[in-house]
Amino acid sequence: MEVFMLMAVSITVSATLVIGKKREPLHISFAALCLSIAFHEGGVFTATLLDSRIPLFLELTGLLAIPPLAISFSRDFCKGQSLLKKRDIRSTALLSVLFALILFTPALQWENTTRFAYIYADIVLLACYFSLIFRLRSNTSGNEKKRLFYLIIAGTAAIASSSIPPLFSIVVSAMLYFILIMITHSHLTELQDFMTRALVILIVAMFTTLFFYLVTGFFGKGPELSFTLVFMVSFLIIIAIGPFQVILKRLLKSFYPDIKDVFTSPFDLDEKLEREKAILLEQMAPVLAHEIRNPLGSIKGAAQYLLTEIEQEEQRRLLEVITEEANRLNRVVSQFLDYARPYQMDLRPASINSVIEKTIALLEASKIGPHIHIQMELHPHLPLVPMDQEQIHRVIMNIALNAIEAMPEGGTLTVRTTSITGGSGDAAGISIRDTGRGIPRDVIKQIFTPFFTTRERGTGLGLAICRRIITNHGGKIRVKSIPGKGTIFYIRLETSH
Repeated sequence: MEVFMLMAVSITVSATLVIGKKREPLHISFAALCLSIAFHEGGVFTATLLDSRIPLFLELTGLLAIPPLAISFSRDFCKGQSLLKKRDIRSTALLSVLFALILFTPALQWENTTRFAYIYADIVLLACYFSLIFRLRSNTSGNEKKRLFYLIIAGTAAIASSSIPPLFSIVVSAMLYFILIMITHSHLTELQDFMTRALVILIVAMFTTLFFYLVTGFFGKGPELSFTLVFMVSFLIIIAIGPFQVILKRLLKSFYPDIKDVFTSPFDLDEKLEREKAILLEQMAPVLAHEIRNPLGSIKGAAQYLLTEIEQEEQRRLLEVITEEANRLNRVVSQFLDYARPYQMDLRPASINSVIEKTIALLEASKIGPHIHIQMELHPHLPLVPMDQEQIHRVIMNIALNAIEAMPEGGTLTVRTTSITGGSGDAAGISIRDTGRGIPRDVIKQIFTPFFTTRERGTGLGLAICRRIITNHGGKIRVKSIPGKGTIFYIRLETSH
């Protein structure tokens, strides 16, 4: 049964990559490798059911295809920076063809050739394994190094279990699915991210298995099936749902081109609508801004020209109002663009304390009022944080200005940094606290909502932009407030991505 599971997982992984939207060389090479494994395991499995040479043909065909495809995958995973070269792919392909001639041509059959074919495949796979280790020890850094390390761990687990065939099939099945997640979710870099996704699949499979036993127990005694068998079948069904949906959707689209996405869960509809609205907003924003700014510039220019021609004080005051309101509307359009359009961040390791010090220096240089006192309590040994300094400066400045505005009679603005360890990883914490009037409970739930504002001349985009910037950094922002006593904003930024 373990062999069948490995065969089914290999086919599923291969199908997932082939029918996916991306057709990158890494995806294609891994799909081909999984398909060769499926052929090999299919031959081993059907050998127990059929008394013919077909299972042996499938087994050996898959086995001999593995060496060149494994080298191709390892090279693609290392982006060509590997001990193994393109010529090794050609050499192993030629050697595999030679083995095939010996194995499938009766006149050329040698004794123990099948065993030598297995040894040959094992040697090539070990060569791929050590080439990954060599690449890891070379000048790799960041995400590539982490992903190489995870792949080597998976390969080590497979090698360690190779002496126990049933366990080996299960470990290789898990490894193939783990690699699938790794290469299709390039934005994931931490081991816990991969483990969390795999854990969700295992929990759902476990729940499905328990549900099966509850149903069969409720309706009476049925055939006795082992827990392992039911669990493996549940796991296979769950990971096969995605590819099956894509195939069925494409078939339906070929007959009904205008059909809606019938596979969207009702629970995902709101999230999908939000994504669609965000895309629509992103497309509309530049056009809308252009159409507003053109006449706005003409209005402002005309008002400024009339200011030089008119001497009556009342008329000049009205023209100054027009100019001022045109400037304000231009700022609103700029903020709207900042919120709607995507921003390419320039992430570089930097000191969060340094960014805060520069921001506070700018605040103190401006006229913030004689009754506003600013305190900084900065942790002296914070690690560097990957961030776009300009964007983080913008967040801190925006929140600080809001805090100062919330203290019209004066008060204390406290900016503190802390080092956060444990939990979901190391991070730098920033808190910005004021002693102002606070935020009512019915308002605090909406302060990050775009265009929501309690100020007469506010745009309602400042805090929405702040949250988007922090979210794009992989961080979190939250707020607590007590009406009449003050407000505190908490920001968490991961120290590694």
